[in-house]
Amino acid sequence: MGKKNEGIKVACENRKARHDYFIHETFETGLVLQGTEVKSLRAGRANLKDTYGEIKNGEIWIQNMHISPYEQSDRFFNHDPLRPRKLLMHKAEIMKLFGKTREKGFTLVPLKVYFKRGKAKLELALASGKHNYDKRRDLAEKAVKRDVERELRERQK
Repeated sequence: MGKKNEGIKVACENRKARHDYFIHETFETGLVLQGTEVKSLRAGRANLKDTYGEIKNGEIWIQNMHISPYEQSDRFFNHDPLRPRKLLMHKAEIMKLFGKTREKGFTLVPLKVYFKRGKAKLELALASGKHNYDKRRDLAEKAVKRDVERELRERQK
């Protein structure tokens, strides 16, 4: 077909998730949104901080995702910024995630919201929490890698 990232526009990203969690598997899900939510997302007015996925009655929901009210809209047509939003996934994938989240330490964490071919999508990760020593080790490895790259650049000059 074409390029992998063709037609993808990232609306918001949860950068802290990769720092706070070990990402085991990622899933692309659809989002059920109202009209003003889509307009706010396109303007990049969303936040994934403290957001998590939850499975209830065989359906998957995203909790605490903040999408700011659309400023050009009438107050009667606007949405609740923190309302739970339904995610669209195949039933088999939902049941697989349901089984995994029942295991100790696994949770559903959104990584980013983006538009793909005009449709709002959410990248959801099956993750487990990191301890402080894991975070420190990751930061140390990143610093060493950065220093090595800097040295290589200096030698090339």
